[in-house]
Amino acid sequence: MRRPPRFPFLCLRRFAGLIAPLALAPALFACSSPPAGPAPLSEAALGAVIEDPGVDRERLARAVDALFATDTGTDSSDETRAVIVMRGSRIVAERYAPGYHENTRFAGGAMVRSVTAVMIGMLVSDGRLRLNETAPVPAWQRPGDPRGEITLRHLLQMRAGLRQSASDDAAMLFGPGRDDMARAAEDQPLGSEPGARFHDNAADGVILADLAARVLAPGGDAEARRRAVAEYLRTRLFEPVQMRGVVLAFDAHGTMDGGAMIDGTARDFARFGAFLRNRGAVQGAQLVPRQWIEFMASPSPRAPQYGAGLWLNRGETGGRGDEAARLFPDRGPRDLIAALGNDGEAVLASPSRRLVIVRLGRTSAAGQSRLTDQFADLVALFR
Repeated sequence: MRRPPRFPFLCLRRFAGLIAPLALAPALFACSSPPAGPAPLSEAALGAVIEDPGVDRERLARAVDALFATDTGTDSSDETRAVIVMRGSRIVAERYAPGYHENTRFAGGAMVRSVTAVMIGMLVSDGRLRLNETAPVPAWQRPGDPRGEITLRHLLQMRAGLRQSASDDAAMLFGPGRDDMARAAEDQPLGSEPGARFHDNAADGVILADLAARVLAPGGDAEARRRAVAEYLRTRLFEPVQMRGVVLAFDAHGTMDGGAMIDGTARDFARFGAFLRNRGAVQGAQLVPRQWIEFMASPSPRAPQYGAGLWLNRGETGGRGDEAARLFPDRGPRDLIAALGNDGEAVLASPSRRLVIVRLGRTSAAGQSRLTDQFADLVALFR
């Protein structure tokens, strides 16, 4: 008698290992959950953005919220305290960390260099200083002194060539030189030929502020110098721009700290950003010649990422030290300009996108790269 073929039985045994998992598939799919979407936005995050900001409201709220995130994996003391986003003449997002509000004065740090550059532009426009002539520092006018080759342009573009390290800046601002910062800066010898090298420092801004005081209060004492500079800035810049909460710092000699210290509200800094975005105009009134702001926003000969008192969206990403790009040239608009502090304080302005962004707070060196990426993400929402 012929036996039935065993092939069907062998096939069943061979594929039994596949049949069982297939039978369980519905149960497995029923137990799993779909991929999690983004976490719901907090009331504070969504409430910080107006109903119609001109871009996707939720995406803008998330980009602002990211700046306030605390789980960054960097320095635990890093924090964002205020953010303002302006589109055209409207504030479309405004948010503060707990304990801060619209009337709080925040440290702007080295952002003061942009204010100093605008003040010098006004004095040049008035005919009281000259951009391409020797900076009128008495100590540099002695015969044979090579510092006599330093011009106002060199100082504005941070390529004066004075020997000024980070420790020299610290000694000038907080150490032995703090009572007469300009003298501490102006007494420094040359470290390189004037104009030959870009070097990010506070001293050049202090020297510019001293020059402003010399022409505004010639031969004046400390109080006369302080009053003359403060009044000039108040009437020519702060009042017209409505930067009424700004507080300047002066040393015992009456020299404004034009390189490292300024306080103001977030809205003060936003209005200053709008002034820069509008090329020096406020409500149709030109406070400083348009050409001066264009000069400030033009790359200097020794550093494409810096103009004159403003950082530019140029340079090589990943550079080191003074050569590093401070913004995001590979992602943002080419016309983006910025007043930047050393601890993450920032005023960003783009004429082509009609955009101003202010961020105030503190960010350590370890968190700067992440912060820059967050700025890029925020700018990218606006076209």
